[in-house]
Amino acid sequence: MASEKQRQAARKNVKKAQSASRSKRTIANLSSKTRSALGREGAKAAARKRGASRGTGTGAGAMTVTELRREAARLEISGRSKMGKAQLVRAVAQKRRSV
Repeated sequence: MASEKQRQAARKNVKKAQSASRSKRTIANLSSKTRSALGREGAKAAARKRGASRGTGTGAGAMTVTELRREAARLEISGRSKMGKAQLVRAVAQKRRSV
């Protein structure tokens, strides 16, 4: 989950892009920092749209943290709420192998 600071930065980048398009500026004329941030946001949105199954790995590695927590709950893995993504991926993969 994104922090408040990250959400504010994303909102700021979107507003910059919107104001630039209103003044008929192209994305190419925006600062490189803003362009790269917009690219990352676009890539994340595209990954979510296609189910984050391509380009982000396979199996448990392709899942979001929320999806991993749901899967961990289904597999009855204890301590899942305090785990980070890497720990959840390992725990889910290990539990799947043992089942």
